[in-house]
Amino acid sequence: QLQLVESGGGSVQPGGSLILSCSASGGTLANYATGWFRQAPGKDRDAGACMNARADSTSYADSVKGRFTTSRDPAQNTAYLRMDNLTPEVTGLYLCAVDPDDSCSGFSLHYGSWGQGNQVNVSS
Repeated sequence: QLQLVESGGGSVQPGGSLILSCSASGGTLANYATGWFRQAPGKDRDAGACMNARADSTSYADSVKGRFTTSRDPAQNTAYLRMDNLTPEVTGLYLCAVDPDDSCSGFSLHYGSWGQGNQVNVSS
């Protein structure tokens, strides 16, 4: 069974950068679309970025386009989310998950194998 573990979160000042990692075990990440979601306290999970299984297509929420970049290293069985020019509005718990339909759906219900999440705090 595919299991995902995120790492790389932390606290950063506005304008800073972070790279999150999503390491997979028990399966091959490249068999799925990999999505990144942000969850603020008391809120639903919002889709942020996604890469399809073949890694030839990515999609991003309008709020993070041009600032977030998702990638994947098949050799490491790991996906990454690089976040640049961070603003306080993107503070939250970041989770990775896979879409077995490879559709990069914007709806969290279509995803599974959720990681435990990594907290990102952006403040001055």
